Amino acid sequence: MAAKVDLHIHTTASDGADTPRALAEKVAAAGLELFSVTDHDTIAGALEMENIVPDGVRYIRGVEFSCVSPAGKCHILGYGYDPEHPAFRGALEEGRRLRLEKLDRRLEQLKRDHGIELTEAERTWLMSLGSPGKPHLGQIIRNRGLAPDLDGAIRGFIRDVPGRDRIEAKTAIKAITAAGGFPVWAHPLGGEGEKRLTEEKFESLLQTLLGYGLRGLECRYSRYGRKESEFLLDQAERLGLTPTGGSDYHGSNKKDIQLGQLGYDWTVDTENLYGIICK
Repeated sequence: MAAKVDLHIHTTASDGADTPRALAEKVAAAGLELFSVTDHDTIAGALEMENIVPDGVRYIRGVEFSCVSPAGKCHILGYGYDPEHPAFRGALEEGRRLRLEKLDRRLEQLKRDHGIELTEAERTWLMSLGSPGKPHLGQIIRNRGLAPDLDGAIRGFIRDVPGRDRIEAKTAIKAITAAGGFPVWAHPLGGEGEKRLTEEKFESLLQTLLGYGLRGLECRYSRYGRKESEFLLDQAERLGLTPTGGSDYHGSNKKDIQLGQLGYDWTVDTENLYGIICK
């Protein structure tokens, strides 16, 4: 059974397949009571959603920053921020700059390894996106008929490229907090396609993020089973962190993840959770 809360959702503003308007319709159909749009390093979709939230549903504006720290890489979710706060805007601008620099390196790799160069129309479309990245290059490759689907395009043509592409976790957490927001560590044991962290690595990264002002842990997640979720819930209780849950929904770009899919059943007081995050 799907949960009534989903605080980790992506739209076409980053690498999701659903526009904010299409997502709003799906949120209503799924019976969610509380949700958030958390696109990568952009708030365009989150702000658009504010005007089309289905009746009777609670909404929290969100974002997901791709981060790095002395203890390792991570993703930080931010909720309920002031979108105009200078520190927050600065973090977004830095994230976009790093993302665009990585995009340039990927374009060089595609040209060097596969002889693929973008047309002017393709480049214009990429630059119009709030958070262009690997899935969008995959769409171009698929649309050219060079791969049967998005997964095949990414696996067959796009590889990792060197160079920094993440903002500092300290910058993200401090910016979210300065903007009156609520910072949460997304999928703390590892996200989609990532190797699970050892308890030692988890503890090292957790202590680092706590030092920056972390306030929550994403304890319920579509890729986590009961054992992983209960471990995270124990850690949240031990440290006084707020447990949250999110599916990491991307629409048809991740076909096996549905809205409200949080690993296993979760009964939560949505009013209380909303109040904690948005107070």
